[in-house]
Amino acid sequence: MKKKQPKTKTRPPAKLIAKKQPIPQSKKQTDQKQVIQKIQLPPEEKSGQQAPIEQKKPESFFKNLPFHNKTPEQEKKTPETPAMQKKTEPALQEKTTSPAAPAKEEEKKQPAQDTVTKEVFEKLLKKEDMPEAAKDETIIESYEFKSKDIPLLINIKKVSTDFVPIYEVKISSISKTTEFILEKIRQEIIRKVNLGLIDLADIKKTELIEDKFKQTIESLVGKYFPDVSDETKGFLTSYLTAKALGLGIIELLMDDAQLEEIVINQAAEPIWVYHKRHGWLKTTLYLQSEEQIRHYAAIIGRRVGRQISVLEPLLDAHLNEGDRANATLTPISTAGNTITLRKFSRDPWTITKFIKSRTISLEAAALIWMAMEFEMSAIIAGGTASGKTSALNVLANFFPPNQRIISIEDTREIRLPKYLHWVPMNTRLPNAEGKGEISMEHLLVNSLRMRPDRILVGEVRRRKEAETLFEAIHTGHSVYATFHANNAEEAVQRLTNPPIDVPKIMLPAISLIIVQFRNRRTGSRRTFQIAEILPDATPHVLLQYDYKLDSLVWVDKSKSLFDNLRLYTGYSDKEINQSLQEKQKILNYLIKNNIESVDDVGRVIAEYYTNKAHLLALASKGKLLEDNNAS
Repeated sequence: MKKKQPKTKTRPPAKLIAKKQPIPQSKKQTDQKQVIQKIQLPPEEKSGQQAPIEQKKPESFFKNLPFHNKTPEQEKKTPETPAMQKKTEPALQEKTTSPAAPAKEEEKKQPAQDTVTKEVFEKLLKKEDMPEAAKDETIIESYEFKSKDIPLLINIKKVSTDFVPIYEVKISSISKTTEFILEKIRQEIIRKVNLGLIDLADIKKTELIEDKFKQTIESLVGKYFPDVSDETKGFLTSYLTAKALGLGIIELLMDDAQLEEIVINQAAEPIWVYHKRHGWLKTTLYLQSEEQIRHYAAIIGRRVGRQISVLEPLLDAHLNEGDRANATLTPISTAGNTITLRKFSRDPWTITKFIKSRTISLEAAALIWMAMEFEMSAIIAGGTASGKTSALNVLANFFPPNQRIISIEDTREIRLPKYLHWVPMNTRLPNAEGKGEISMEHLLVNSLRMRPDRILVGEVRRRKEAETLFEAIHTGHSVYATFHANNAEEAVQRLTNPPIDVPKIMLPAISLIIVQFRNRRTGSRRTFQIAEILPDATPHVLLQYDYKLDSLVWVDKSKSLFDNLRLYTGYSDKEINQSLQEKQKILNYLIKNNIESVDDVGRVIAEYYTNKAHLLALASKGKLLEDNNAS
């Protein structure tokens, strides 16, 4: 034990302490006097040049910063001095002439990280251009649009201090006085117009409700603002309507045709949007509180006859115009209440836009049109966000106008021309008690009793849905559905193996598999493959996308599709080729005349089925269908 005693002695620390003893007082006083004399030199003796601040008092400057670290003892013992309030010469003089011992104790009390903090912030502060860098902005795009009668200016800009582009919204400003009067008008509207939950849940009465509100608002705006112009009156009316009945600023963003998604993550964050050309952007808009987000979620729920609450904190619904809405409440979403709005395209894709954007080739579109004309079923496969539903919507324009079409979706996304005999149907989630669910399988079974000629299925996910779909095909119905698979071979493998596990003997009921593809590098969407299903349930690719040519090219001759066409139509090969050429001629007619809207394209296709010779004659002369009717 005695041999181990020298190891436990504390002599080395004593030596270290001895090294840190203060310097002699005489030398310290001499240095202090020199510093005082240097600081007390008047500005006149330096020809108007003052010593740089960082040379005189870097330590006192950093102690005055709001982020400077201090111990609790310092906060109590160190009184606030004039040096902490003003960076002046007298204050510095007062600090330097203070006794040396307290100054030394104050240095000992500083945390070790203060040295690092000072070095970091000293480097930052030496960059004189930092404030300018924060203001360095580059406008990427700027455009205007109107939400009802409210004009909005959008600036998409890149800010050097942010990693995500900014979606800046500029709205005509309303003064506080005007806002106060508008709030008074809103309270008066609540007393005069009585709307029940039944009215809000009834889709057909939405326009009637808005008209009732507008009439009351217009009379009150005329009462409180008698001298304003009609344009200003329309602006105030639209503003009040959105505030009283709608989702406020969110409804204004819904009218931006360039946006696909509007997302609220929490009140502390800005509203996010997904732009068609620029991807995810941060807006300059905030919601006031979590309670306001919850209120907006409740409004969405009432519009569809549902509620969102603590017991049922999840909401998935679609709005009147087909926009999809999802909302979650805390504590399910731990950061705050959320709302996600996916906008339904006000100008959906058509075959004209598909061909113009090189999504599909003219020849491939004519081939698919011919297969659909003669009621051959097809599956549209593809990965996430590859354009499967858009392709289904486009190809559904080829349906004849004298056939009944039933579409089945979780959320309504398909939009067909008004000339078609179309019945859209949507699934429904169960209520809080687990009752009232209407699944896709229920709707598929029910649709078979509605005498359909064509059935559109939004997406096949489960075994029962796939079995019902193939049973519908075998009972004489043409069925078109979307399915998750990256190519034709993978689509067959997924369909014929668990968990879907469709018997291979049923698979040849599908005539075509159309595969959509999204290039994740460029963001472009293309038709990747068109394949037929052979009698042995194997896929046979007819057309394959060529990256170098950026187009679909023939890779093999048909072994099944044209045999079925000849069998069920009685066409010869010559007649099949002639039909394909006629369809290509009509498609070219659509492109040359810029016929792009859903209803306009639908009218031309309907004319093809009812009066093909007349339409082909117009196409040969280059005359529009409307011009011929007018004459």
